[in-house]
Amino acid sequence: MRSHYLWGPLSRFGVIVAVLACAIDQASKLYLLRVVHLATTGPIRLGPFFDFVLTRNTGISYGWFQTVGPLGTWVLLAVKIVAVVLLWVWLARASDRLTALSLGLIIGGAIGNGIDRFAYGWVADFVYFHITTAHWRFDWYVFNLADAAIVAGVAGLLYESFRGDRAANRP
Repeated sequence: MRSHYLWGPLSRFGVIVAVLACAIDQASKLYLLRVVHLATTGPIRLGPFFDFVLTRNTGISYGWFQTVGPLGTWVLLAVKIVAVVLLWVWLARASDRLTALSLGLIIGGAIGNGIDRFAYGWVADFVYFHITTAHWRFDWYVFNLADAAIVAGVAGLLYESFRGDRAANRP
C-alpha cells in the first residue's frame, strides 16, 4: 500500500484531534468508574435536566444491535476497526481542516468506545439528559463523550458537504 493512502497534509492535525477526543473520553470514564464508582453509587443528579448514570451498552449507537457473549463483542470490535481504517484513509486524503477535525473526532470517539468494548465487553455510557414537566416527559438516550465526539464529527462533515462553495462546485 502506498504511503499517500495512510498519511496526508492534515493527518497530523486529525491524529492530534483523535488522541485528544479519545483521551478525554477515557479519562471521564475512568474517573466515573474508578474514582466516583458510579456503578455502586448510583445516579448522580447534576441539575434538573442532567444526571450521570451508568449503562453498559453491549450494542452500537442508541443501544441498537445488543450483543450477548464474546462473539458479538468481537464482531462489533472488528466492524469498528474496519471503520477506523477507512476513516483514516479518508483523513489521509483530506484537504480541508474541518474535514480533518471532523474525521479526527469520529476516529477518536470510535477508538474510545472500542477500548471500552475490548476492556469490558461493553461501552460505558453515563450522560443522561431528560426533561420532565407535569404533562410531558422527554428522555434522551444515555451517551458518553466518545459518542458526543462522533456526533460532532458527523455534524462537521455534514456541514462541510452542504457549504456553499463546495456544494456549488458539484456536478
